[in-house]
Amino acid sequence: MNTTALTFNARPSLASITPLLEAADLPTSDLTESHLEHFFTCGPERAPTGLVGLEIYGRDALLRSLVVSASERTKGTGSALVAHIEQYACNRRVGSIYLLTTTADRFFERLGYKRIDRALAPTSIQLTPEFSSICPASSAFMSKPL
Repeated sequence: MNTTALTFNARPSLASITPLLEAADLPTSDLTESHLEHFFTCGPERAPTGLVGLEIYGRDALLRSLVVSASERTKGTGSALVAHIEQYACNRRVGSIYLLTTTADRFFERLGYKRIDRALAPTSIQLTPEFSSICPASSAFMSKPL
């Protein structure tokens, strides 16, 4: 796949992304249609092959739900999705993106994210369900200034 030709679809439906998230064992319990305001997919709208989203809290944002279907991995789709969401965040004057991961810390390190102590998380990020209860305390907490 030529990732420069990827088309990103804004604000997907919860029904269209749930199978993709569940296939990757990513949390869905806290997601609602209103969460999807800052989410993007690639691939067919009804059966996307990639997804990334943000929860925006002023100048801070929590990266949510980066996932690429197994058939599309190693083709640059994940990197393209992250680049797209970072540009989107910049356009909304987000200063830093934060994320939690149990499996993709090396991927995010290659994209410029750094591990930081969870105690350094902004209050707005600490109060999210993902930070406070959904992701295990052993998750890598990472950030990147934009």
